[in-house]
Amino acid sequence: MKTPYKNIYTVLKTNRFIVVFVVSMALVSIIYSGWIVYDINKKALSHAFAINTKGAVIPLEWVDQKDNLKVEALDHLRLFHTYFYHINDTNFEKNLEKALWLGNSSVDNVYQQKRSNGVYNRILQYSLIQKVISIDSKVDLSQEPYQFTTTTIFEINRGKVTDRYQLVSSGDLVHVDRSYPHNTHGLLITNYFENSLKKINNDNP
Repeated sequence: MKTPYKNIYTVLKTNRFIVVFVVSMALVSIIYSGWIVYDINKKALSHAFAINTKGAVIPLEWVDQKDNLKVEALDHLRLFHTYFYHINDTNFEKNLEKALWLGNSSVDNVYQQKRSNGVYNRILQYSLIQKVISIDSKVDLSQEPYQFTTTTIFEINRGKVTDRYQLVSSGDLVHVDRSYPHNTHGLLITNYFENSLKKINNDNP
């Protein structure tokens, strides 16, 4: 007795179903494996492990990187504005050199403009003391370059007279290689600009 042949269309349909099923399962397996790897990597980035004296593994929470970045960005801006504006006839060259390491050519342009306007000559000639009172910076860390705005209050002591000023400056922060001791935070000020400068009353800082 002859074995009847199956309809070729039925065979092809069955084979196609098997192929689609195998491919679908492979895709599901790849997606699941990818998710597992991502989840493991995410957990590894947010945790560290240490071994205590008894050989037990202790999980350690890492501080969120954005929190670290905020601290470093604010301190970078504090250092720059301190070096750039807290100057007198004995320290201005050293302080300005340190400040220029923290910014790019836009900072140097502001420095050169002040120099051509005789700001530093007047400090030397009249032994002026320019003292930073406070520095308040706001930084947007949502994306790089990080935009910032800084309000700096400083005083200029002219002997018997002391005037207080409010300076509002702005710019961007970008990542660069860390350089000790010149740039320990690994950030660089770009597009630096002094937006406004006004004299304020000493009793209303």
